[in-house]
Amino acid sequence: MTTLVSWPTRLPLPTYDGYALEPESAVSRTDMESGPARQRRRFTQTPTRIPVRWRMSAVDFATFEAWFRLKLDDGADWFAISLLGGSGIAAHEARFVGQGNAPYKAVPSRGGAWIVTSVLEVRERPMLDAGALEILLAEDVVVLFANIQTLHSTLHVGLPVSIRW
Repeated sequence: MTTLVSWPTRLPLPTYDGYALEPESAVSRTDMESGPARQRRRFTQTPTRIPVRWRMSAVDFATFEAWFRLKLDDGADWFAISLLGGSGIAAHEARFVGQGNAPYKAVPSRGGAWIVTSVLEVRERPMLDAGALEILLAEDVVVLFANIQTLHSTLHVGLPVSIRW
């Protein structure tokens, strides 16, 4: 079993410019000769493509190029990176798919910076489980979080140390 390579901590995370989540469809659609089209779920898990953009210093770009070639086998391997999703910034398994024939595009910018753009494919995005979804659909989230904060304060601040569990 191989160890998953991690995004270098010295490199920046993607910027918000152009960032988007583009999930592939898990649905198969059949157009009928008459009547409405039929749709069915075809897959339980599909990859998501995320267009990304980094602004890197010259040293960061040199690090990125070497990491891409030496650690990712020129982009063939999956790697771990923190990306923004519906649950906030979380760890994802991703790989470079790029645009066209290039895995990424690097353009020099003023001040010695490099603008690097690409498209990442992530295996599975972290998201709420069924239980958390039911709570959020049934409850007023603002009141729920206020009650959680009140309970936390009561247990960890208000109670004497001898009573806390």
